[in-house]
Amino acid sequence: MFTGLIEEIGHIKAMKKGSNSIRLTVAANIIMDDVKLGDSIATNGICLTVVDFDANGFSADVMPETMNRSNFHMQKTGSRVNLERALRVGDRMGGHMVSGHIDGVGEIISQQKDDNAIWVSISAPKNILKYVIEKGSIAIDGISLTVAYVDEKQFKVSIIPLTQDDTTLVSKKIGSLVNLECDMTAKYIEKFMFHKDEPKRESKVSMDFLKENGFL
Repeated sequence: MFTGLIEEIGHIKAMKKGSNSIRLTVAANIIMDDVKLGDSIATNGICLTVVDFDANGFSADVMPETMNRSNFHMQKTGSRVNLERALRVGDRMGGHMVSGHIDGVGEIISQQKDDNAIWVSISAPKNILKYVIEKGSIAIDGISLTVAYVDEKQFKVSIIPLTQDDTTLVSKKIGSLVNLECDMTAKYIEKFMFHKDEPKRESKVSMDFLKENGFL
């Protein structure tokens, strides 16, 4: 579990490609302070498991499912990536609950400066936009951001100077693909409310029950 508060920008040092997978080596400094084998590190918002490491970075395997859902197929040696270590019990929750499980990708369609902020507009498919609400949270390449606008085709976020400096988002070009993870709360609510295979249960609450217990 992560918060979406990026700790460091690393870069891809090496990529060993399979037919639809990657062994990824990422150069990093700050996050290597207490890393252990098997730890989870969010890399551009994707929860990856550390399979090898030293003081200067770590390696992780990216499986086909992740390749198919994310923008990792577009990464190359030297690409910069947002990094965050897993949340520890007792840490402050400055962002929102981020699982590191990507729902899909969006495309940056515009960037516009607004005083000290930068508006970033991202188009996304309907199966993602249905979970996006104004003033709700979304993780973009692992960055916890607040949705400032949403319609049937796109949503917008406004990026403060600190996030501009400490993440990769505003350095991306128009047309770049970004990893998106919707707020998991919306998906759980949908599952509970619209799960068709769940057998219907008759309520034990009736008018007689309410009268007997003093509600009427």
